[in-house]
Amino acid sequence: MGSTKTFLLTDIVRQRCPRCRSGSIFRYSIFRGFPKMHERCPVCDLKFDREPGYFLGAMYVSYALGLVIIGAIAALLWEVTGWWITKDTIWAVIIFLPLAPTITLFARVLWIYLDQTIDPDRRG
Repeated sequence: MGSTKTFLLTDIVRQRCPRCRSGSIFRYSIFRGFPKMHERCPVCDLKFDREPGYFLGAMYVSYALGLVIIGAIAALLWEVTGWWITKDTIWAVIIFLPLAPTITLFARVLWIYLDQTIDPDRRG
């Protein structure tokens, strides 16, 4: 069971298709810049954007990830510097801003995996 979770996390980080785990979701890694998504998996033909507004849920995932990351940065700054929490939070947001596009795209990957876990598209 543990190795299955390891493979799942590896496939999520590598942005692989949740159905076949071979095809890539993006044309190149989200860690290299702001890539375009494939419309369908190049291997198993899974449609990534299933309906209009599909990635609205990914916005909520992105928001939650952003809050957690900003909170962690602010807590670390507070522990290290001893500044007021307001100053820590402002700096945490500034430090987080360059990460925002990557977090947004990574949230899409998480959303696709969550959706395929709850309502799998078995066609193909």
